[in-house]
Amino acid sequence: MKFLRFTVKNETKQGVIKGDEIQEITGDIFNEWDYTGEVYSENEIGWLAPLESNHIIGIGANYVAESDDLPEQGPDMPVFFFKPNSSVIGPAADIKIPQAIEEVKFESELAVVIGKEANGINEEEVLDHVFGYTIGNDVTAPQYFHENGHWTLGKSFDTFTPLGPVIETEFNPHGAVIKAFHNEKEKQNSPANLMIVTIERMISYLSHIMTLQPGDVILTGSPVGAEFLKEKDQIECRIDGIGSLRNSVIKAKQPTKV
Repeated sequence: MKFLRFTVKNETKQGVIKGDEIQEITGDIFNEWDYTGEVYSENEIGWLAPLESNHIIGIGANYVAESDDLPEQGPDMPVFFFKPNSSVIGPAADIKIPQAIEEVKFESELAVVIGKEANGINEEEVLDHVFGYTIGNDVTAPQYFHENGHWTLGKSFDTFTPLGPVIETEFNPHGAVIKAFHNEKEKQNSPANLMIVTIERMISYLSHIMTLQPGDVILTGSPVGAEFLKEKDQIECRIDGIGSLRNSVIKAKQPTKV
């Protein structure tokens, strides 16, 4: 089932896609919800990120180029980072490059949406705690990486986390192929089995550090091929079975001095 959030006449709604229709729903998608009876077509709505995320957690350097490059054992302590909710935008919204930066990197990723509280779970339990999957673009400004290796600032600017277009609950993450098209040219195309740290391991590991809650989004890493975006570029992140996440790139307006 494909869940989405959208606007109609400036009113925020949530729904599910059935065929060519968008059927409005009400309630908590992680617990109880129901249909309202209202139905819309795609040309009547404005797309939003498919959820109001709780936390956004990313993993770094998680793909190899070829299966032969996969290590026998992943890192004892994977590299994780947080992204703020203020960085989230939806499909068709603009990625805004700050004035002090000329270019930012795109990073197309499979994003996991947690649906049930997870604390200290083992790898075999992980998928029971997953609600569904969406697409993320982990936009990054490397010049804001701290010299000691901290990544958070470079990933935290407003608009730096496009998510969407939907949360797909009936999806096999192990068969996912993550793609990116920069100005319509394919730049990323990798199967999920090139992940160094698997989805099961990363979520189990995190659950032993922190309690994961419904609405948490886990960005599972970006395949090789990520490049820089500049003003007026177009970026499309695509995963068959979920959809396409398309965004344009603009330059942010100069902030007012206080």
